[in-house]
Amino acid sequence: MRPAFKNAYFNLSKSLNPNPKIPIFFPLHAFLPLPTFQSPTFRFGSGSFRTPSPSSVSLCSSSMAGGGEAQAPTSSPSLEKQFEDFRVQLQESGSLRERIRAVVMEIESTTRLMYASLLLVHQSRPTPELLEKAKAQIGVLKELYNRLAEVLRECDGQYYRYHGDWRSETQTVVSLLAFMHWLETGSLLMHSEAEEKLGLNNSGFGLDIEDYLVGLCFMSNELPRYVVNQVTAGDYDCPRKVLKFLTDLHAAFRMLNLRNDFLRKKFDGMKYDLRRVEEVYYDVKIRGLTANGDPIGEQGNHGES
Repeated sequence: MRPAFKNAYFNLSKSLNPNPKIPIFFPLHAFLPLPTFQSPTFRFGSGSFRTPSPSSVSLCSSSMAGGGEAQAPTSSPSLEKQFEDFRVQLQESGSLRERIRAVVMEIESTTRLMYASLLLVHQSRPTPELLEKAKAQIGVLKELYNRLAEVLRECDGQYYRYHGDWRSETQTVVSLLAFMHWLETGSLLMHSEAEEKLGLNNSGFGLDIEDYLVGLCFMSNELPRYVVNQVTAGDYDCPRKVLKFLTDLHAAFRMLNLRNDFLRKKFDGMKYDLRRVEEVYYDVKIRGLTANGDPIGEQGNHGES
């Protein structure tokens, strides 16, 4: 066996290295079989004990590790129930908010029609036809606010949770209603009168006080432009009426202890509206213009004749 194995070894080296000047040697132990490892056996009394082999130890440890990964901790039933309730509440709130926004979009569309009709008031003296066209939309607004109140009845006690979805639109509605009311009567639209026009009530779905006040501030922004256009059209008594109205309104706002918020900023803008009206009124008065468009001196000469 040994001469045969030796011949095979040299034949293999010769085939791999034809040049004998550069020999290549392979260790003989690479071709010998590996010895098997047997764990030693220890005897204790009448019995015997054999130590485990390294392969069996590695297999045992891997099986234990695999078993540990399979047993993942499960979540608590109370935790799952809590977040399931959250999911249902958020889903219901989202669907309710979508219904509210659908009604609010119709309110915004109606207010645009009202504002487009009132823009013609700045071009000429207000006529009943112009006001009637804008007042025709009040019934539509009343119906829309009734629909909005019906939606909010499904979430009783959560008025201010969804109030921001229709706040700005309501402020615009109040400003238009107050402007039309002043054109007709020359007086301020009261809070109760605005609620009555929109079909609102204080018990369930009412008109927020801050929305009403901001709407009045928006209405005051229209008055300086209205005064200038009316003087241009020949109504020289308009600045006096508007000045008296804005002075009373500004004095009433001064009674309120307003915070440094959006309402306070809009109220601060009212004094600039008042100043612009004062400038127009002083200019008309200095020029000596009367209500019918004639100077004061000429009016006296007409009276003497």
